[in-house]
Amino acid sequence: MGKHPNDSSAALPNPAEYVWIMDVIHDSVVDGEGLRTVIFCAGCPHRCPGCHNPESWRLRSGQRWSVAELVREAAGNPLTDITLSGGDPFLQARGMSLAARELRRKGKHIWAYTGYTLEELLASGDSHKRELLACCDVLVDGRFDLRQRDLSVPFRGSRNQRIWERSGGGWKEIYPLDPPGGTSFILVT
Repeated sequence: MGKHPNDSSAALPNPAEYVWIMDVIHDSVVDGEGLRTVIFCAGCPHRCPGCHNPESWRLRSGQRWSVAELVREAAGNPLTDITLSGGDPFLQARGMSLAARELRRKGKHIWAYTGYTLEELLASGDSHKRELLACCDVLVDGRFDLRQRDLSVPFRGSRNQRIWERSGGGWKEIYPLDPPGGTSFILVT
């Protein structure tokens, strides 16, 4: 892992902050729009039946990375944007919010996949979850539901999952499965 020429070590998050990561995959075209670097976080509290990544459920099933190392690796490709997946990145919201903030500072567009709903994250008393959500441009929310599995819907595994884009001080549903005019908007207060 080489040092990115535009990185300044002083600008990186505190290297004493750590996260547990299953893998970092570059050049994905299936984990959000465009070319993406995907950070697969370890740990998931949802344990959805039929999950495509059950080995990620245990937090310590991944490798421990400093937030600074993770940012250097993920930001290393100037052509890709970022997707946070898992596991569930919101389980490690403190460290992942530090990484996401730095990646956004570097101009990266961030998608995040979570088993929590947008409403659960907005109502959460956890300031780190709220901080991580604030760093996301797009959120794919909801637990995977094996009974609603549908490989034809874009960027999600089951029909109950929704895709939200930050818009005008709130979140607007994109790629809705409802008939035209069935989109939702949630204002963040």
